[in-house]
Amino acid sequence: MRLSLFLVTLVVDDYDRAKRFYCDALGFECLRDEILDAGKRWVVVKPPGGTGAALLLAKADGEEQQAAIGNQTGGRVGFFLETDDFDRDHRRMQEAGVEFREAPRTEIYGKVAVFADPFGNTWDLIEHAA
Repeated sequence: MRLSLFLVTLVVDDYDRAKRFYCDALGFECLRDEILDAGKRWVVVKPPGGTGAALLLAKADGEEQQAAIGNQTGGRVGFFLETDDFDRDHRRMQEAGVEFREAPRTEIYGKVAVFADPFGNTWDLIEHAA
């Protein structure tokens, strides 16, 4: 049996703002951006060269989904972006305006720093230890 997590929904307030952040600031690739009915779109972005899951950027529909924007994981770091060169990507992301919430630190599992997307979701940028 082979199973694979390939897509995770991230609720956002605006498709274009989300796409700009993930593609321009983080360097993700836009795999799909298709118009659906009722003003919805199917926007899928993914880190370049990665083998993990892609993100489906889904515009909030209704009060309950609006309330979840930026807090989909109850205040915990909910997303983890692995890099093969922490210093390069940390510097590039800072230059692109990404908000890091802490200075880089070294843990037993590798080099890491927490950053936030424009919606308030927190991420770890991680280069795993050898």
